Amino acid sequence: MSTVLVIDDEAGIRDVLREILTDEGYTVLTAEDGIEGLEVVRSERVDLVILDVWLPNMGGMDVLKRLKAEKPEIEVVVISGHGNIDLAVKAVKLGAYDFLEKPLSLDRVTTITRNALEMEELKRENRTLKNRLVNRDDMIGESRAMKQIQTLIRQSAPSDSRVMIYGENGTGKELVAREIHRRSQRSDGPFVEVNCAAIPDTLIESELFGHEKGAFTSAVARRKGKFETAHGGTLFLDEVADMSLTAQAKVLRVIQEMRFERVGGEESINVDVRLIAATNKDIRAEVDARRFREDLYFRLNVVWIHVPALRERREDIPLLAEYYLQKLTSNDGPTRRFDASAIARLREYEWPGNVRELKNFVERVTIMSDEGVLTRDVVDFFLGERSVGPTDPVLEEFGDMGLNEARDAFERRYIEHSLRENDYNVTRTATELGIYPSNLHAKIKKHGIQVER
Repeated sequence: MSTVLVIDDEAGIRDVLREILTDEGYTVLTAEDGIEGLEVVRSERVDLVILDVWLPNMGGMDVLKRLKAEKPEIEVVVISGHGNIDLAVKAVKLGAYDFLEKPLSLDRVTTITRNALEMEELKRENRTLKNRLVNRDDMIGESRAMKQIQTLIRQSAPSDSRVMIYGENGTGKELVAREIHRRSQRSDGPFVEVNCAAIPDTLIESELFGHEKGAFTSAVARRKGKFETAHGGTLFLDEVADMSLTAQAKVLRVIQEMRFERVGGEESINVDVRLIAATNKDIRAEVDARRFREDLYFRLNVVWIHVPALRERREDIPLLAEYYLQKLTSNDGPTRRFDASAIARLREYEWPGNVRELKNFVERVTIMSDEGVLTRDVVDFFLGERSVGPTDPVLEEFGDMGLNEARDAFERRYIEHSLRENDYNVTRTATELGIYPSNLHAKIKKHGIQVER
């Protein structure tokens, strides 16, 4: 069912369009001005916007420019009066699909809406096909470990069983989750990913379950959460072990009932979602340390799949290197290949960043190197200092991260260690770290660190 957003400051126009389009089988959302309309577009899936030229707070032309900058795939139909046809024509030149002239014609409203949505659907199918061809990585490997993973995927995909995927960063846990979804009976439904480590406690409910307009200060429009967005498909909880205990309790309740209310709402929403979770941590150890709820662990860990580190399946390295080399080399670029010495060097390297690091390395080579035959010397040069001499333990742990990510990861680890050493006494820990207790409290909250009492 397509969703149409009507942005118009006249209640009568909004009501008429809502009635007409609802009768045609569309879901209709409305907004009184451009600012509210933009918030709706950012928080809801919208297929078509019907936009009045004259609006308070932000003019229709400015709204159109913002829409085309942020959501160029959404078609926009402009509403214009007799006195501003020239403005409507200008809007079409800026990217609007067409315009409706007031007073509104029932036949013209339905015809333009149907045509615009058909155009949007064609564009969406085209984008989907391109993304599948260009962006989707295949599961590459002939090692025993990869064959076992393929078997587990084939066995588990047709059911709705929950799956827990384990493995280091960069091993391809998301790729396994997407492959399960692709082979499942939900493959035509959405695949929605949630990075649990990136959501602070204060936003977890809104992010996962959505909120109603006015639920809190910045809630200027209703927003669907990840559970609702994933209805009929698969919800992938990545880095699930990094969720706080508070967030875990809320997720557990929804998993048990598959029902929830949006923040600030009273309507009970039922969802049909398959859950796949992933973590780079020893989840059993997290349960024993009481950092992860045992009941949630048992709910999620119905089928478990371990994705090995790349150094544990070195026989797959040549296949992966060749796969990415062919995929990342432009059609008009030179033909490239790794020679035997280069392949031997790639197999020797430890790849602390796993498949992600290998892919980044090959991409770097295709951009920066002009050689057609890639030798061991070329590999050593583009691997950089990490391939020479003893491995720095700090780089081994944090070297595959960006600077800000590595800094936050180290700060969290260091604070957790200091808290344990000081029996979770915040004042004593702050003194040892050389910061004020208030600053330490802020950092504990920022990183979602659980302080044992």
